[in-house]
Amino acid sequence: MSLPEPLFDYEACLASCSQGDRQALRDLYQQESARLLGVAQRIARDNALAEDILHDVFLRIWTRASSFDPARGSARGWIYSITRHLALNFVRNHGREVHIDEQAETAMAEHLDTFEYQARSGRIYTCLEQLDPARRNCILHAYVDGYSHSEIAQKVNAPLGTVKAWIKRSLAALRECMG
Repeated sequence: MSLPEPLFDYEACLASCSQGDRQALRDLYQQESARLLGVAQRIARDNALAEDILHDVFLRIWTRASSFDPARGSARGWIYSITRHLALNFVRNHGREVHIDEQAETAMAEHLDTFEYQARSGRIYTCLEQLDPARRNCILHAYVDGYSHSEIAQKVNAPLGTVKAWIKRSLAALRECMG
């Protein structure tokens, strides 16, 4: 039996970054860079671009750590949100079309299994379970897999407006549940 991984204090790390603590940024990079790179790669579908996005993510964390508000969500969620938004903005701004292939499908299924396992250890699992399965899948596709709203609409065979509404309402429900 292996020992559980010690908990990383993301909030304290961001607070230290906002004070100019470079070691805190290094610690955060060591803790999350591989997973954040994976998110950027799934969205950009290009390793070199994903590395550029990751660089921009850590610059944004460094320069905006003081804007993190724990009342609006978790520090780790804030970091992943930055990654997702920068990657999606890059894809949108550069007109790159992102296609879902079989390999991405397999990676997504494995990632969802990992996410479900990790989510079970926290309150988020209970809150996600309260969502309708179609809406829960939209949230997971958007925030775990990095899919755009239009990709999700294709994936779940629903109109784009419906998917956007489901995600918006589901996020509100999750915020209230996590309250």
